[in-house]
Amino acid sequence: MAKETVVDIEGKHLKLSNLDKVLYPEAEFTKGQVIDYYVRIAPVLLPHLRGRPLTMKRYPNGVSGPFFYEKNCPEHRPEWVQTARVWSSGNNKWMNYCLAEDLPTLVWAANLADLELHTSLSLGKDILRPRFVVFDLDPGLPANIVQCCQVGLWVRDIFAKLQLQSFAKTSGLKGLQIYVPLNTAVTYDQTKPFAHELARLLERQHPELVVSDMKKALRTGKVLVDWSQNDDHKTTVCVYSLRAKERPTVSTPVKWEEIENCLKKGDPTLLVFESDEVLARAKKYGDLFEPVLKLKQKMVPVEALQRLEAGVTVKSEPATKRVAAIPEPKKKGAAPRTKSKASAAKSKASTAKTAPTRKRV
Repeated sequence: MAKETVVDIEGKHLKLSNLDKVLYPEAEFTKGQVIDYYVRIAPVLLPHLRGRPLTMKRYPNGVSGPFFYEKNCPEHRPEWVQTARVWSSGNNKWMNYCLAEDLPTLVWAANLADLELHTSLSLGKDILRPRFVVFDLDPGLPANIVQCCQVGLWVRDIFAKLQLQSFAKTSGLKGLQIYVPLNTAVTYDQTKPFAHELARLLERQHPELVVSDMKKALRTGKVLVDWSQNDDHKTTVCVYSLRAKERPTVSTPVKWEEIENCLKKGDPTLLVFESDEVLARAKKYGDLFEPVLKLKQKMVPVEALQRLEAGVTVKSEPATKRVAAIPEPKKKGAAPRTKSKASAAKSKASTAKTAPTRKRV
């Protein structure tokens, strides 16, 4: 019989069960500790969950047992758990996703052994408008996160030349994820082709290390720049989410200096963080990923990448409204913003103008 503990969180009554059940056997990490982590990380985690359709990845018997994804919010949910109604073309029906709007909902989900929190790049109220562009850097053995650091820095530098800021987090598994905040009017019809072309650009420039094709046979010893996440049907693991590995590792925001240091030392363990370390980092740094929610940047067209590859200076509109409280990353190798004279040896400088937004129907 399940052992139950009744708690009151922000005026909501919850029944928590089997708090001493071990969900991470290698670390002897229990369900109670999972819930405790999510309660303590909630101040920095909840802003990244609010308004976003949540896909729960549940491990009722722990990380060594079977798991399942739950997109439709369970019917047995408490009446105060909010939901987002989203049309699923794949299932040809409306789906009611959970929304983790507050601490009681987060604790309720954790009590269901929802170890991993996977969210849309969009808000539920405007599902066809992504808030950012994301790249999932996935290493194929024997490559690891060290090689992902090199690729991540190349991604950062490309966006720096386009006068856009980017931010990084570990996947919590073996890779790295790069986010480019937009928070402006844009559609997946703009972001997905752009992400695909950037992946192919990196593949052309660095064929020895980068691959843009999903085929596993091509990925040995290379880093897949997964651009396909930029889709309203896809989800990405949320920042600060636990991962279902042997130990309670976390998808953790990191500074570019940490990525540079990991690459320099060639030590993949430098970017592996467990729950207690992430809590300490949040206390020390605050939310390193806060700018992803607040920084407004205008999307540039795919043609800007083509001009960049051709060696033409890319000049964008003053698109950013910086509200972040952390230093901007250094923009290495940025092209000077000067007009070049026409000559047989040099290309004419051109201005990258933002493509008009197209409504998706």
